[in-house]
Amino acid sequence: MMMALGMFVFGLRSVPYQELQRQLAWRHVSTARVGLRPARQYLGKDDETITLSGVLLPQLTGGPTSLADLEAMGDEGAAWPLLDGEGNVYGLYVIESLQTTSSLFFDSGTARRIEFSLVLKRIDDDAVDQLGTPPMAMEAA
Repeated sequence: MMMALGMFVFGLRSVPYQELQRQLAWRHVSTARVGLRPARQYLGKDDETITLSGVLLPQLTGGPTSLADLEAMGDEGAAWPLLDGEGNVYGLYVIESLQTTSSLFFDSGTARRIEFSLVLKRIDDDAVDQLGTPPMAMEAA
């Protein structure tokens, strides 16, 4: 396992990303002052974004089915815990966007190569009301 978003596991058979980009930000507001530089006040953490990107070769790795699972998770609009293969918990994340580019097609129109970029945004860890429902729990309901 490379990483897991809720019950979705990133790995060679699903969506093996080749690049993980993490962006952190902090909020500082400024107040204009006469004859001086603006005064700054630290307000706290701002958005935290993780972007996973790579290339899928459906004959060897994951493909359209795995991407459809991520799309369904995005459609749900829920937050999911994100953790890496070493057990480090990053927090709760929502899927902000999923971009795919298909190329090198078979005669049937099936892509041999799919480039993807998945953008995740962190939400407050105490927002448990936004947690997604695992697929097995949905079926039992």
